[in-house]
Amino acid sequence: MIVLTFKIVYDIGYFDAQSLENAKNSELTTTQPVLTMESAQRIVSGALKEDPTNPKTIVDQIIDNNHKLATIVIENNKLKKIAWIIDMHLFFTGDLFNDQGINLTVGVEQQHNIKRGDH
Repeated sequence: MIVLTFKIVYDIGYFDAQSLENAKNSELTTTQPVLTMESAQRIVSGALKEDPTNPKTIVDQIIDNNHKLATIVIENNKLKKIAWIIDMHLFFTGDLFNDQGINLTVGVEQQHNIKRGDH
């Protein structure tokens, strides 16, 4: 009987502690990372192995600041291109197609009046 009482008291204490921990975790704010011009420039310079203090390729604009797939405009030798940053660390400048086969890069270039260069 004493063992059963001890077990019940232990379980009640454990569940109270667990609910307190869950309440603390729910109070924590979850923030999405935000791509800034500086962080985008670091990602681009690192991917292209350029000197981050004097890069040849400059991030000109962040078009869509989505932490999963950000759309940016880069400029190198006065030639602007659409580029993509995936998950805040992976960079590429190629054409991106959606699941329906539509070229998203061309669409963004047309929206922002960027002439299609040699990609």
